[in-house]
Amino acid sequence: MKDMNDNTQEGNELIGLRRGRFEAFSEKMGEKYPNDFKRGAVAAELLADYGERSREELQNLDIDTAVTGRIMRMRGQFLVTKDGSGSIQLYMDNNSYISNTKGGAKIFFVKGQKASPDESQGVPLDLGDIIGAKGKLFKTRTGELTIRVESCRLLAKALRPLPDKHKGLQDIELRYRRRYLDLMVNEDSRKVFRLRSALLRELRAFFEAADYMEVETPMMQTLAGGALARPFVTHHNALDQNMYLRVAPELYLKRLIVGGFEKVFELNRSFRNEGLSPRHNPEFTMLEFYRAYATYKDMMDFTEELLRHLAQKTLGSTTLSYQGVQYDLSQSFTRMTLIEAVRRHCSLPKISLDDEDGIRAAAAANGIEADPAWPAGKLLLEIYERKVEPALVQPTFITEYPTAVSPLSRCNDANPKIVDRFELIIGGRELANGFSELNDPAEQARRFKEQAAQRQSGDDEAMPYDEDYITALEYGMPPTGGEGIGIDRLVMLFADAPSIKDVLLFPHNRPLQSPR
Repeated sequence: MKDMNDNTQEGNELIGLRRGRFEAFSEKMGEKYPNDFKRGAVAAELLADYGERSREELQNLDIDTAVTGRIMRMRGQFLVTKDGSGSIQLYMDNNSYISNTKGGAKIFFVKGQKASPDESQGVPLDLGDIIGAKGKLFKTRTGELTIRVESCRLLAKALRPLPDKHKGLQDIELRYRRRYLDLMVNEDSRKVFRLRSALLRELRAFFEAADYMEVETPMMQTLAGGALARPFVTHHNALDQNMYLRVAPELYLKRLIVGGFEKVFELNRSFRNEGLSPRHNPEFTMLEFYRAYATYKDMMDFTEELLRHLAQKTLGSTTLSYQGVQYDLSQSFTRMTLIEAVRRHCSLPKISLDDEDGIRAAAAANGIEADPAWPAGKLLLEIYERKVEPALVQPTFITEYPTAVSPLSRCNDANPKIVDRFELIIGGRELANGFSELNDPAEQARRFKEQAAQRQSGDDEAMPYDEDYITALEYGMPPTGGEGIGIDRLVMLFADAPSIKDVLLFPHNRPLQSPR
């Protein structure tokens, strides 16, 4: 495809031709970008109501209609327009037409005029133009529902041409940067975002049916807490203080548990100042939910139910295919501890959290460079994330994470070196993270101090000390289970999309001038 948005000579000439015809036509008609055309029906409604009618029935019914849409195809006196619901064919038979040999436009004559070679008397229409048309429904000899146009108005001019109808929009980068163009011409892209909308709708319905309350918490925060991540920093001029785009809503949601709301969820944006990749975008949609008197095991069971429900409602089946692999969500998800996963996938049968020298040797053997200041638990997690997680294809809950990398999780009663936490891995990537929440204010304060010390040592992903959150815990938080699910990655799974950019309407992109 040649992108006519670029300043090529050919592109500029074509844009100039379209603009010139449009300006002349607007001046002649005395209107430009009119907004008073009233649509009577959309394409999908007409096809549903009259698509199965015979030619004779339609003729007897004598149906008048008015439609709007973007011209997607032109073939002789036939046009195909597309609105938000679908496409329908128009037949411009009221008079005649001539083809403009330069620039590709067709000049259609308004009702009552005779065919004439004088282009100034016609309506100049190009692919991509948005029109309003009135006429009667009929069926062609091939049985296609069509509108016999009696009058046509140009509502918005496409000064730039659409992509080639046979090749479509094949430039992946252009699809991401100009999503509006992608949505115009790629039905597969439109399906992805309809699926995303349906998934969010069903997700909310599932939580409401389970008696959760949807809430909203601040996106700009004075402390960037709730996750180990580097925040975006901004400045509030009136208060003269730095603020942070939230990396997670977690600490505010748990304040609501303290306040007495026992089941809450939030579905909204979070922001992390990290790199771009097929599975990372600096701003992303996160679902977080918390339930009083629940454990991490309850949250795992709930998550299985949630994913089965979403798949059945949005895909019509609990079986789906992602990048050539079949997943049956009706089956119980595998559950194993992090130590078990590392032992199994790295052939390290004797490794344990108590053996720091063994963990460092295993990291070195697997080509993982380790900061000498890292505790054994963080190094073990590094081994797991580099060598094990990508190999976990089928749905798997990994449990019992090291306490050192889980500053908000409750310690396991039998072993304080691990916490009651899980991550759900599907297709080699983390989809969910949950745990039994730490509700001991003294222990939480101690861990915040450890995080603050790591931050002082140069770890810009460590959490700050949140004094108000400690104060909230001192009023008493009931035993609670909590979880976060990455919605963009969930849509990737359900839509069989290889990149997170495929499921974000407007993903972040590197500047065009930067090397890729």
